[in-house]
Amino acid sequence: MCGVVGIFGTSDVNLRLYDALTMLQHRGQDAAGIVTDKDGELHQCKGEGLVRDVFRRSHMVRLIGNLGVGHVRYPTAGSSGPALAQPLYVNSPYGICMAHNGNLTNDDELREHIFRADLRHLNTDSDSEVLLNVFAHELQLRGKLKPTSEDIFASVSQVHKRCRGAYAVVGLIANYGLFAFRDPHAIRPLCFGVRETDAGKEYAVVSESVVLDSLGFELIRDLHPGEALFIDKAGQIHLQQCAENHELVPCIFEHVYFARPDSLMDNISVYKCRLRMGEKLADKILRVRPDHDIDVVIPIPDTSRVSAQALAERLGVKIREGFMKNRYIGRTFIMPGQTERKKSVRQKLNAVKLEFAGKNVLLVDDSIVRGTTSQEIIQMAREAGAKNVYMVSAAPGVRYPNVYGIDMPSANELIAHGRTDDEVGEIIGADWIVYQDLEDLIAAGTEGNKQVKRFECSVFDGNYITGDVDEAYLNRIEALRNDAAKQEGDPSSESTKKSVIGIHNNSIA
Repeated sequence: MCGVVGIFGTSDVNLRLYDALTMLQHRGQDAAGIVTDKDGELHQCKGEGLVRDVFRRSHMVRLIGNLGVGHVRYPTAGSSGPALAQPLYVNSPYGICMAHNGNLTNDDELREHIFRADLRHLNTDSDSEVLLNVFAHELQLRGKLKPTSEDIFASVSQVHKRCRGAYAVVGLIANYGLFAFRDPHAIRPLCFGVRETDAGKEYAVVSESVVLDSLGFELIRDLHPGEALFIDKAGQIHLQQCAENHELVPCIFEHVYFARPDSLMDNISVYKCRLRMGEKLADKILRVRPDHDIDVVIPIPDTSRVSAQALAERLGVKIREGFMKNRYIGRTFIMPGQTERKKSVRQKLNAVKLEFAGKNVLLVDDSIVRGTTSQEIIQMAREAGAKNVYMVSAAPGVRYPNVYGIDMPSANELIAHGRTDDEVGEIIGADWIVYQDLEDLIAAGTEGNKQVKRFECSVFDGNYITGDVDEAYLNRIEALRNDAAKQEGDPSSESTKKSVIGIHNNSIA
């Protein structure tokens, strides 16, 4: 999962791009980057780490220009390292930079075709570089000295024909403008907004609407599935549907876990969706545990808090903050190894013992993936004196890997894969466990926007909507994503650190 932003301004956009990336930091903690355009000269700063660590004042003053794109990354397809920090750049045609959120499912096939037919070189194993080169090649085939919006849209149409999977893209063409597009299912989020200034209109394209709020832009709407946007050098905005077959099928896991609650996605409030998730989960508890003896509801910070509030209200049980969070520890969902994840849970959370001592405690989490975090937290609750510890998940059991841009573990590392709910509860040490029903989770989303007929729910039901994910593909990502493979490929050498430092001051001219 990544975060992307593109801004067309009437003055330098470097500081606003930085602020946007800090607002999107929850979407990726592996690397960050910004590229700006000043009269056709591109300036870049990118590297591994958090936004605050990658950019210094000396870098920001060199990121001049009224047009720019930014990216925060955590690794999904491909490995990790400074060379994979985005935006990515290709010099032909024109000079194009691109930031991508999502994952291509036919990148191996495309990689071969790019080499043999398009005669282009790929420097990394990133599917984002594949996507960039497909777009660049199709634009080059137009044969124009100066590209128009029609050329951009024709190229995006070809991208939709060649590429499969999930992609929400922002990019710039040196000295010509800002472009953005979304895959034909709109799996990954992308919206745009406008701001009126004395010097004219400014536009921003971002992964989450909360960024627009923060920067003072008014949300116009989400990009439609398959739709492309182009803002030319004169500041004129152009929009066109570029996919022959398109259907809005956004990822439900954005609402479960990734997105900020103060964002709107496809006209659905993430906050209200999570409230409804909590209400529906409470209703299920009342059905399957009508004689429950819950004394207190305690959310596991932070994503589950909204659902836990609604659940407690529906059950008529008090809610308390039983865990204090160290906000300087990263999400354990992204940690590469079991040992690191267990250690991180203890560093990240500390139990408030008086909220647990002698009580029957209901712990609420947004989802349960590997089960490592849940197991540790339940043990912490017992050590704090809880009489009984019950666990509920605002999402169904995660039983299948994600192939559309979320770095889910391999199937064998998912605790719910091949197990019943009761078996999961026994493994993590809960006295009983209740999962959200998938139909209730979907309803929590669709109630916010009746035009969304269905969601991408493959991690729960194994139904991959692009229709090209077979057992061979899943076996391949199994080999790439298991913990042993990630630990073997961990880029922590001194040479890697030096290359990060060296990339900061690079300027593409």
